[in-house]
Amino acid sequence: MENINFFSENLDVQNKTVMLRLDFNVPIKDNIIQDDTRINLCFPLIKTLIKKKAKIIILSHLGRPKGQRVPELSLDPIHRYLKKKLNTNVYFYKGNLKRNIMEEFSYNKEGDIILFENIRYFKEEEENDEVFAKRLGSICDIYINDAFSCSHRKQASIHKITKFVKKSYAGFLMKKEINAINFITKNKKRPVTCIIGGAKISTKINVISNLIKEVDNLVIVGAMANNFISFKGYRVGKSLVEKNTKNIIEKIIKQADEKNCEIIIPEDCKVGKELSGNGINKKLKDIKKDEIILDIGKETIKSICSKIDNSNTLLWNGPAGYFENENFKDGTMSIAKKISENTKNKSLISILGGGDTLSAVNKSKEKLFFTHLSTAGGAFLEYLEGKDLPGLSVLK
Repeated sequence: MENINFFSENLDVQNKTVMLRLDFNVPIKDNIIQDDTRINLCFPLIKTLIKKKAKIIILSHLGRPKGQRVPELSLDPIHRYLKKKLNTNVYFYKGNLKRNIMEEFSYNKEGDIILFENIRYFKEEEENDEVFAKRLGSICDIYINDAFSCSHRKQASIHKITKFVKKSYAGFLMKKEINAINFITKNKKRPVTCIIGGAKISTKINVISNLIKEVDNLVIVGAMANNFISFKGYRVGKSLVEKNTKNIIEKIIKQADEKNCEIIIPEDCKVGKELSGNGINKKLKDIKKDEIILDIGKETIKSICSKIDNSNTLLWNGPAGYFENENFKDGTMSIAKKISENTKNKSLISILGGGDTLSAVNKSKEKLFFTHLSTAGGAFLEYLEGKDLPGLSVLK
């Protein structure tokens, strides 16, 4: 993504209305935020605009209300959080965005923030409706998209709005995300290792195919690895596997051979008879019919840590096991600790992406160090595929 207009701290925004598209799509239970990582990552830009005395309007979505006002998906808990954390006035607007609202914000003071209610309460948002986008654009002087995680969507507050604002920019977090992924695809320091997990190969085949061209080692973990284990002729018991993956795996192996990329799959694993049960370390040949592969084994952990030690750049997307159960988090936490240790002590460039990966890392009681933590899911993967993201293309 070349020639993107990035917001600069040198720009004069005093007394100008700046509309921010952020991603506050965080887990909320009983009106309490469970993980505030995504919100806190937005604070550098918000605080810069407060300091520069801009009039700030924030747009975000939460979940998939599909154009309905779903009370459980209100941004009210976000509003309370912002009021508590930011040293300025933070207002919450729950009005009707389908009518002319320009006058309602004409008295917004410098440095104040107005948080709009969940933008997906309006079906026009996901429809990328031009009239709706024009209405949003009419109330601001400057538009800044700092929601990389949403930028693979053609939606009104991400895409069409830029047609109706004089100046549109990408924010600080957007720049960090793009620069981080470029460490893997453009500015890489070899050897490069990619650790990739997830449940399905079919959803990540294009990413894997693209990564094989860029990396030296491809480590397959999580449920995705079960397919490779099965492909090699081992029993996987009741483990999660995807049907009809033989041709996909053959294609991946062929591409890896052509590009001199080593593929590493588990050599042992930790199995259980149910998700909530205990685990036992086993060699692949010893897995029984009634057992489920729920984590990588001790020898596999050693092998992956060795690869990390011999890498200068690393991308990690997808936990190594069912980390939600304490008995099956060893693989994921061992990988996280080794990456952190090398990032801190050996100048390893480490990029972590995907919601599940971040959730797993956040479970650690230790302070971990990484070059970049990406909160983006689909956008992160599509950018790795080399796709032109709609939310970025309009900012060129």
